[in-house]
Amino acid sequence: MAVEVGIADGVATLTLDTPHNRNALSTQLVEELTAGLSAATENPDVRAIVLTHTGGTFCAGADLSEAGGTVEGRTAQMLGLLRSILETPKPVVGKIDGHVRAGGMGLVGACDIVVAGQGSTFALTEARLGLAPSIVSLTLLPRMTSRAASRYFVTGEKFGAHEAETMGLITLASADPDSAVEDLLSALRQGSPQGLAESKRLTTAAIIDDFDARGAELSDRSASLFASAEAREGMMSFLQKRPPSWVAGSSGEK
Repeated sequence: MAVEVGIADGVATLTLDTPHNRNALSTQLVEELTAGLSAATENPDVRAIVLTHTGGTFCAGADLSEAGGTVEGRTAQMLGLLRSILETPKPVVGKIDGHVRAGGMGLVGACDIVVAGQGSTFALTEARLGLAPSIVSLTLLPRMTSRAASRYFVTGEKFGAHEAETMGLITLASADPDSAVEDLLSALRQGSPQGLAESKRLTTAAIIDDFDARGAELSDRSASLFASAEAREGMMSFLQKRPPSWVAGSSGEK
């Protein structure tokens, strides 16, 4: 199992559980997470959903070692997962106590509320691999300030939980994310299913409209980038732990 599912006290907890590859977005993990979201949505006893992780990384982004399936299929699968988080009528709370990279940032943007431990770090590293945060831009651009997006989309720099809170990417940087999430869940349990669903719909409608308008285009663009010679060099250099050709001799973090 790549995703552990637990239900207690009206809350479904979906835990990314492949720490050996830093919870990378493998086909299996995306399929299981999508299925877990669907099951939680259909369960009348579930009032809210928590998305969390094992290990020191919440999600490292795409599984660059995965050879199965087509690029187009994997990008469409990711687009569907992000949309599922937005469209479930149950509030989705991200609980992060670790690192988030690349495609994992899209999961953060899709969550309704996000609490991150103070030691968490975030980075959009796609440009360093010959790629771009194409699909995840649909959930990130509505959350981040324009200046923050313009910087971090292109530089690949790491930033911390407090910076993430300031720019609007996360809701709260907390010294005790477990306690902070429990407080939020206590508040959510006071909402009626209809009240929660309709209130969430108000906050996600514009983002879903953007999925309708630009999702297919961005999915195709992402697939094209993944298939390019430049991206192949970037991903190979990452797997081989060496600088890509365009920064030959550099020791910068990828």
